[in-house]
Amino acid sequence: MKNKLIVGITMGDPASIGPEITVKALADKSIYDKCNPLVVGDAAVMEEAIKIVGKENEIKINKISNVSDALFQLGTIDVYDMGLVDIAELKRGEVSEMAGNAAFQYVKKVIELAMKNEIDATVTNALNKEAINLAGHHYSGHTEIYAEFTDTKKYTMMLAHENLRVVHVSTHVSLREACDRVKTERVLEVIRIANQACKELGIENPKIGVAGLNPHSGENGMFGREEIDEIIPAINIANEEGINAEGPVPPDTVFSKARGGWYDIVVAMYHDQGHIPLKVVGFVYNQQEQKWDAVAGVNITLGLPIIRTSVDHGTAFDQAGKGIANELSLTNAIDYAVVMAGNR
Repeated sequence: MKNKLIVGITMGDPASIGPEITVKALADKSIYDKCNPLVVGDAAVMEEAIKIVGKENEIKINKISNVSDALFQLGTIDVYDMGLVDIAELKRGEVSEMAGNAAFQYVKKVIELAMKNEIDATVTNALNKEAINLAGHHYSGHTEIYAEFTDTKKYTMMLAHENLRVVHVSTHVSLREACDRVKTERVLEVIRIANQACKELGIENPKIGVAGLNPHSGENGMFGREEIDEIIPAINIANEEGINAEGPVPPDTVFSKARGGWYDIVVAMYHDQGHIPLKVVGFVYNQQEQKWDAVAGVNITLGLPIIRTSVDHGTAFDQAGKGIANELSLTNAIDYAVVMAGNR
């Protein structure tokens, strides 16, 4: 076990489903066959999560303050204990300053451990943006926190589910600002990052589909000139560098083509353009049983000096404390972290 890659997993917002799905994921032997998982969070919250999901007879907590003290054994969850949550004050399913601060500090700590090479990859559970800002940490999400604490200037978000992979030119900005950010330099930057990411996933010669911004990719300037003035020049430069990029492909067909195997990855121009098709494929709701059959997909920050993958869903406060949340996205995120860290 000591020779396997160590994967640091943040507990997420203590009031969320994060602790519960972490317990469920780490109850699976296959995780320990692939890596050595280490949870960064609060041991007391994880103890409660074990009870909530009904695993108290199967799993115990190993509370540690040094990575070297981890056991990495199935049936024992190693928790790098931050001691930030007062269990008596914790209200599951609610936004709070205490929970927001804790979630932020878990992320900061897991980054620190990775930057010191004490762990090989990081995986994050969901945090609540309102909660972390309430606690005085003014970030729009994980991606921006990672960028700051790793001193990274060029980065992007990738979403992945099965053979569908999407990277983004912009993410957490208004749609108006997203359109303004479609510039040749940035589009080219993301194409390069996408190409490298595919290689880290073991794809030797990636084929990249670059989405247009406007309907029908602008229809030769009839519906906007961003494709002509900004996107096509970026694709041309990428091709000159030996990158197999194609487009701009109309946004209403590029994802179906990628799903069909035409492309290994898609460069989307803004947040929802990339997120919607991924979640249509990965999130499956069973209307008859009134539950989610699958909440799959992985969120990965590319361009960092460390590996960061994440669940592709939010805190799901409405499910917190009920033991019903689906752990599939977290399991997928751990799998991606192991593959990327191994190839890197």
